[in-house]
Amino acid sequence: MSRKMITIVGPTASGKTALAAHLATSYIVGGQPAEIISGDSRQVYRNMDIGTGKDLCDYTVKLSPETMERWSNGMSHGLPDTIHVPYHLIDICNPGEKYNIFQYQQDFLHAYSDCQQREVLPILCGGSGLYVESVIREYNLSPVPKNESLRAQMATKSMEELTAILMDLKEKNNSDMHNKTDVDSPQRAIRAIEIETYNLTHKTDDRYFPPIDTVVIGVDIPRDERRRKISSRLKARVDEGMADEIRRIIDSGVSPDDLIYYGLEYKYVTEYVIGRRSYEDMLEQLEIHIHQFAKRQMTWFRGMERRGIKIHWVSALMTMEEKVNRIREIYESSHDKEDIA
Repeated sequence: MSRKMITIVGPTASGKTALAAHLATSYIVGGQPAEIISGDSRQVYRNMDIGTGKDLCDYTVKLSPETMERWSNGMSHGLPDTIHVPYHLIDICNPGEKYNIFQYQQDFLHAYSDCQQREVLPILCGGSGLYVESVIREYNLSPVPKNESLRAQMATKSMEELTAILMDLKEKNNSDMHNKTDVDSPQRAIRAIEIETYNLTHKTDDRYFPPIDTVVIGVDIPRDERRRKISSRLKARVDEGMADEIRRIIDSGVSPDDLIYYGLEYKYVTEYVIGRRSYEDMLEQLEIHIHQFAKRQMTWFRGMERRGIKIHWVSALMTMEEKVNRIREIYESSHDKEDIA
């Protein structure tokens, strides 16, 4: 019988992807296949690698003989010491496409059902709170068509005006969707207004998303450490060639405005590449906004708790093996409680 999913959430630079990969590896070497389902709204795009922080090398985990022995319950003979953890919902659409939460739900269900049918343990991992919550709280959504007249009305409004309109619609809909974490550019705000406007006049009775049984783990990283890692990682990404990556995408035919739509790194670095910002201003503003983004992510996760989702917090400062062992204890305990009940 298939077991419940594990969900790992945390702010940017908290190390959640590497943790998910090591957790999956601990099960794989113990004989339980495990795969990761991404919960990131930007990593779905091909060729947008550095700016979205895919860190695909994290999915390849090399273990020490001692750790291999412990996680495999002494049955490590013949196992490779390097494990390549399979992942889903990364590199599934092209830059310039407007991927949305409804599409994510459908793609998630396909990946999740595939894992369940193959008796693979699914591990959902991501920092896009809206995407993660949409599947674990069973948001009942439907595809929302473009509303060109609405878009024309909104096109001349400021970000402050768009935010006010969106907040008013959310209140009318009693909606948890579209936190500022996921609406950080005018284009994304207009799309959110488009969705909330549609939902205001269309009943949700005929929409259904199946319940997903999951244990939710949060990576808790101290504010100062989070800020240090964000600054360090930003410098590394710039050094890796983030601007060159954006130039290649633009040269492939994707418009700068489409890249700016994706926010954060793609907004500020694109504006630098096309001459709207200086290099120094790009770096300064991007660092400020990534710090603000991480803070809003934590606000979203705390909001999830207020909305009834139990999050088991694990310190980011623990060693990797300690974190993995603690998550496994929490996960196994959740099954033990069900067995007793």
